[in-house]
Amino acid sequence: MRAILGPRALNGLLPLLLLAVSGAAGPALAAGPDFQYVGQDDQVHGLTAPKGCVEAEGGGSRAVTNRTRGTATLYREPGCRGAVVAELRPGTVTQVRPYFASARFSVTG
Repeated sequence: MRAILGPRALNGLLPLLLLAVSGAAGPALAAGPDFQYVGQDDQVHGLTAPKGCVEAEGGGSRAVTNRTRGTATLYREPGCRGAVVAELRPGTVTQVRPYFASARFSVTG
């Protein structure tokens, strides 16, 4: 008998999936993107060595992994404007609700 996971169960697994994809699963995967998130389009998006203000393609939401060397500040509006949704220190893997539209990176890595 197989268990079928519903959307709520999958949401809880997203940070673990991103963590595995981001390189925590072993050295063979360590060369992945520095910043990853699951978009509102249900796709995993990744940025390597992001600089300055970056738009969140696919509308950032849900799980986010910050493997940059600096803080990633997530904003509600495009162009790094509007309310700050979250500030993610290096190494952070978390869920972001309800969404973010852009991110500013303090240091690239």
